[in-house]
Amino acid sequence: MGRQIAQCKMCRREKEKLFLKGEKCFGAKCPVEKRKYPPGQHGAKVMRLTEYAKRLREKQKARRIYGLNERQFESYFDKADIMKGDTGQNLLILLERRLDNVVYKLGFAASRAAARQIVTHGHIKVNNRKVNIPSYQLRENEEIILSDKLLTLLREKLAEHTPPAWLVLEEESFKGRVVHLPTSDDTEKMIMVPLIVEYYSR
Repeated sequence: MGRQIAQCKMCRREKEKLFLKGEKCFGAKCPVEKRKYPPGQHGAKVMRLTEYAKRLREKQKARRIYGLNERQFESYFDKADIMKGDTGQNLLILLERRLDNVVYKLGFAASRAAARQIVTHGHIKVNNRKVNIPSYQLRENEEIILSDKLLTLLREKLAEHTPPAWLVLEEESFKGRVVHLPTSDDTEKMIMVPLIVEYYSR
């Protein structure tokens, strides 16, 4: 098991919000707003990054956004590398298709970490079949259904939530559906995938 790092420290290390803590990231108590420098004794020092360090930081940022350890992230990159098309975009599309990410994008959870917990606790069904594997790769036209136990808490929040274009949310029935697989236009814009490809190609 990898070393556990506080989520807010991860954001501070990357010097930007990775939105790992849900509503806290949008409030005044967000540590990134208070201390816009990396954690640690020498965090406030201005350091010039080498080209290798820039690529490493981008890879770490992507890994932390999706909540993966090093081995899992490298496995996704290997799969993306053997797929047809652009490796970087293939990587992001594979990450976007994870069940925990889709649960988060549909608004069923405030963060990807919370979404992963919802999935592992058995509160999600895919095509009326319980799936408790956060890494499950969703396919086109698959339906995501939220357990009745969590509906009351989410009713008001879902009314204000707009999912990405490749997902459809049925607020009344608390169901989501994959309209089509995500494209390069639907992936995280805060990740510079060419740097990640260059990191693994070194």
